Amino acid sequence: MNCLGGIRAAALCAAAAVLAMVSCTGDVQSPGIVPLPCSVAAGEGEFCLSADVPVYVCPDTREMRCAADELKELMERVFGTESCPGFIFCGSLDEVAHPAVTMVLSDRMPASSYSLEVSEDGVAVEGGDAAGVFYAVQTLRQLIPAEVQGFSGSVPAVPLQAVSVEDSPAFEYRGVMLDAARHFFSVDEVKTLLDIMAIHKMNVFHWHLTDDQGWRIEIDSFPELTRIGSVRKRTIVGKDPGGEYDETTQYDGTPHSGYYTKDDVREIVEYAAGRFITVVPEIEFPGHAVAAIASYPWLGCTGEQFEVRQTWDIDDRVFCIGRESTFSFFEEVLSEVAELFPSGYIHIGGDECPSKMWEKCPECRRRMEELGLESFRRLQGYGTGRIEKFLGSLGRSIIGWDEILEAGVSDSAIVMSWRGCDTGIEAAKRGNRVIMSPTEYSYFDYYQSSDIDAEPLAWGGYLPLEKVYSFDPYSGLDDGEKPLVLGVQANLWTEYIPDFTQAEYMLLPRLAAMSEVAWHGPCDKDYRDFRKRLPVLLQLYRTYGYRFCESGLCEM
Repeated sequence: MNCLGGIRAAALCAAAAVLAMVSCTGDVQSPGIVPLPCSVAAGEGEFCLSADVPVYVCPDTREMRCAADELKELMERVFGTESCPGFIFCGSLDEVAHPAVTMVLSDRMPASSYSLEVSEDGVAVEGGDAAGVFYAVQTLRQLIPAEVQGFSGSVPAVPLQAVSVEDSPAFEYRGVMLDAARHFFSVDEVKTLLDIMAIHKMNVFHWHLTDDQGWRIEIDSFPELTRIGSVRKRTIVGKDPGGEYDETTQYDGTPHSGYYTKDDVREIVEYAAGRFITVVPEIEFPGHAVAAIASYPWLGCTGEQFEVRQTWDIDDRVFCIGRESTFSFFEEVLSEVAELFPSGYIHIGGDECPSKMWEKCPECRRRMEELGLESFRRLQGYGTGRIEKFLGSLGRSIIGWDEILEAGVSDSAIVMSWRGCDTGIEAAKRGNRVIMSPTEYSYFDYYQSSDIDAEPLAWGGYLPLEKVYSFDPYSGLDDGEKPLVLGVQANLWTEYIPDFTQAEYMLLPRLAAMSEVAWHGPCDKDYRDFRKRLPVLLQLYRTYGYRFCESGLCEM
């Protein structure tokens, strides 16, 4: 069956030219799909997908409607809103008029897995759950030529090569972190990031909402957090000189501000859920606290009034662990946060926390004496333990950067390993669950091209596409420890990322490499094969208007 014979006479010449280009003729080749599925087998023939083909969705549940909405959005990109295929939601598929697109659940498949079959009868999708069906739609997105996904109505039909795909994720946690504290991003920009994540089958959005340079989430109990803490008077211009700031340091004198209202948060959480993405908020404790202390000075050890920090790097001004008022504050804040985020995880930071203020603080010293603590790092562990216990009472587990391991935490805490893989290995050997996110593979605020002068200012370091792809989250672990690795995460710190177009540029295409690490896993990876498949995804970036780094693609 050849699609081109059925093209309506009203089709635009440009659309016809594209269809002619992508018609399935000549040698049958496996399609380029990123991340690589478990199994891909190209078949003979093709299926003509058009606006006349019905879509059957079974069963009719809220989650399946989310998956169907994603397919509807994809179809509208090709066929337009006026001629989008009809969706039929039903309890069973006893009567299906072929050709058709079918989206069903199967109890024989594990969660998040799917099969996708393109044949002359249509497109058949089965999922272990609705998330699996959703991921099948993302694969279908790459099977439909990107060139026709921008016509929005001028393409009457699209030929799809026959193919059979069987797939499931290697890791349950496939994360992307966005730092909204250093630079604020709008609700629409965050939604765009969630769309980008969905295309790459990433399923956890780690939202870094508080730091020294800004508090970005509305808390009813403490309104000064956003009135004062969300506003930075000025921002350093150029490269951070390693914390050595003096009268020669240059600043952008424009105040930087912004925060998310509770309605904003609900909107983003709902939008993410529609893409089967869990939103994990990060509320820093006990370091990276200046924005909060500037809002409420009694949260610090000295009670002094500070300004929201205007420069980067680590600050000595941290939350006072000696005072009960600090824990009352956090219990109020985290109670409100937990009401907004249905995630089973809440990230509490825990990284880069100097003890200088605690060493001088009589309240903190008194606390250490009462508890018999031998070090200030153990004082941090005491505070973290209290936060963990409180969140546990709300039915939540904590995630923390790997310093929480040094401070001493229970084996129920999840350790996010950022200072290399060794801390993650140590955590797994202790019995803690681990998310691998080491700087040398996961920090997308590093340069992605060796031609640094031609690149936007970055934090430092060099993380090319091939290096990201080479990441093995299981390295150094034995078979008994590997199940403790929940997954991996890409981190985008935004000290030098002032707008979202630059955020896209730093993420893409490295996120494609990380998605293959997260979805396909470390086994049987082949970078040259990945590069052969990548152009399909790059064309999607172009069609959807995402900015990405092309210079880094030249380096192998």
